[in-house]
Amino acid sequence: MFRTLIALALTLLVCDAAFAANLKLQITAADQAEINIPVTVAVPAANAGDAQVATVSLSDGTKLTGQLTAPRLLSSADAAKERELTFVVPKLEAGAKLTATVDFGGGASGEQFSWKDEPGKSLDLLDGDKPVLRYMYETLDDSSAERRHETFKVYHHVFDMDGENLLTKGPGGLFQHHRGLFYGFNRISYSANGKQQNADVWHCSKGESQAHVQVLHSEAGPVLGRQLLQIEWRGRNGEAFAVEERELTVYRTPEGRLIEFASRLHSKVADLKLDGDPQHAGFQFRATQFVPDNTAKKTFYIRPDGKGKPGSFRNWPGQKDHVDLPWNVLVFEAFDKTYSSCYLDRPTNPKPARFSERDYGRFGSYFATDVSPEQPLDVNYRIYLTEGEIAPATIAESYASFNQPPQVSIVE
Repeated sequence: MFRTLIALALTLLVCDAAFAANLKLQITAADQAEINIPVTVAVPAANAGDAQVATVSLSDGTKLTGQLTAPRLLSSADAAKERELTFVVPKLEAGAKLTATVDFGGGASGEQFSWKDEPGKSLDLLDGDKPVLRYMYETLDDSSAERRHETFKVYHHVFDMDGENLLTKGPGGLFQHHRGLFYGFNRISYSANGKQQNADVWHCSKGESQAHVQVLHSEAGPVLGRQLLQIEWRGRNGEAFAVEERELTVYRTPEGRLIEFASRLHSKVADLKLDGDPQHAGFQFRATQFVPDNTAKKTFYIRPDGKGKPGSFRNWPGQKDHVDLPWNVLVFEAFDKTYSSCYLDRPTNPKPARFSERDYGRFGSYFATDVSPEQPLDVNYRIYLTEGEIAPATIAESYASFNQPPQVSIVE
């Protein structure tokens, strides 16, 4: 009996030590200076335990708050054995090499993200008491044409930095099928029940819809707010031909809103083909109705080849080289302020990516692809929204932080 108690005590001591053990990280920056870099590393669950936050001490003296979460949608981490630690580094110089100590016993102070639900209607991400992001998820309502237009698809709104005004558009106004942050296609075909079917989940004018099913998972803390959603893409007969897992993450950054969009689309039918046109397909951002009502002629775009003129815009295929851009920036005026919405693509997203722009503040890109039941479609984008006209160097640094993040490893 005595030996058993000794063995149990030693076991508990070892487990407690494993739980409390700090981790050391090696961080190697890319060959491009970067800003607002969400650094994410999979850590053993045995080390992190049930900790929600950690203190990350960099070798240059910087102390950062880290947040522990379940693995992201597109992560390769093993959810059964690992958790993800994320912290945001404000700036890294090209080629920098740092070490970091992670203390899982560290607490967090200051503002926190949180989720607030208006049941059956919308779900807000708050930063302290200020709304940041709003998921619009009302159930399809066929009681009138107006209500159907308001509820035929889900999307996300983005607030300004003060949490006072929506910088994205909802139903109504100019081209009411354009809304907020949205992902979909207007030329879809597939085989089901022995027949060829067509669908348009952009305009949803023939019975189609994008419908909220459930929130699969959500996270909120000092570093990020994240939600993983299950959404059905429904055809003209009301039946789902695809099921999407859509993940939105907002990272706390010193300036602006850094929003990451990830999606995994599972086909439930044979021969699913996604296609569209530059204005009504893919991942798009639509600015507030304030822009077409008041300031459209002041809108301009910043592209990899330079700054455009106010009121002018490009569209594929009219401009055949307006394709496969690494990034594109919409600069618009609303509510007496100037905003820059930086759209960041990834080489791993399907190509060719055909871009389009409008002076009223709708821009983005689309692609055409097939999706089989055996192989889901993954896409990943970022929107960096900030006040003022963004500088070209800041765009390059933000793009690099998305596509060439620092290499991070656990030091044994």
